[in-house]
Amino acid sequence: MSVPARPEAAARAVAALLLLSAVAYTAWVLEVVLSTGLDPVQAYISELAAEDQPLGGLFRATDLVAGLAVLAAALLALSAFHLRRPEPPAAGGSPVRRPWAAGGWAALALFGAATAADSRLPLSCAPTSDEMCAARETAGLVPATHTAHAVTSSLAVLGALGGLTALTVAARRYRRWPPVARYGPWLLGAEVLATGWSLGAIAAFEAGRGTWALGAGQRLQVLLVALWLALLAAAVGRTGGRDCAGPRGTLVEGTVRDAPAAAAPSRTERRDPV
Repeated sequence: MSVPARPEAAARAVAALLLLSAVAYTAWVLEVVLSTGLDPVQAYISELAAEDQPLGGLFRATDLVAGLAVLAAALLALSAFHLRRPEPPAAGGSPVRRPWAAGGWAALALFGAATAADSRLPLSCAPTSDEMCAARETAGLVPATHTAHAVTSSLAVLGALGGLTALTVAARRYRRWPPVARYGPWLLGAEVLATGWSLGAIAAFEAGRGTWALGAGQRLQVLLVALWLALLAAAVGRTGGRDCAGPRGTLVEGTVRDAPAAAAPSRTERRDPV
């Protein structure tokens, strides 16, 4: 049975937006060829977008694009695949419910909104490379955007981890998005480790014990999220409008999944196939 055009179009749009967000979210790699004056191993990745940095406007713009693209993709996915009235259940079945997928897209919406807000609340200076900035931050003499930025950054990390976790579980439980089901657990494990590294390094820096390669940890953390967004984009694009499969034998986004096998022929039918 063919998939309706509308879900297919929505899936293509979701995949394109996710891919755009993955590319924009890795704009920090431009520091390899551009002179930023910051040490990528030690500096917060957010310092690239600080107000006193020469290329701050560029990195704030790419963060805004990444956040808005993820937010749009998540809201479109929720609208097209999860906020509709459930399909009629098959005989003896139950309505299609996909809470893990819906929760994962909702977490991605949080990630996108927080990332977009993050770009509008930049740091005023770069504390890891500017001792005066670090001293003012410790004394509470920096603008309130520093605190707000920390809040939105934390929400973005929570949203990314929540989305990665829930959509990976959805891919495996509902037997959809094979690339996510296969590689999602590995990316999730690596993301948890990178997040732990970043949090430990931030705590060490705030305690005056050095940076513990804070920049490297954060860049790895962001890179893994971008890779997962690209993986999800590829998976959604491959499956088209057929979202996560529901119970066996139910109609999901226009496609019958795992319909029950035909009833075994009776003894009479076996004797006389005509």
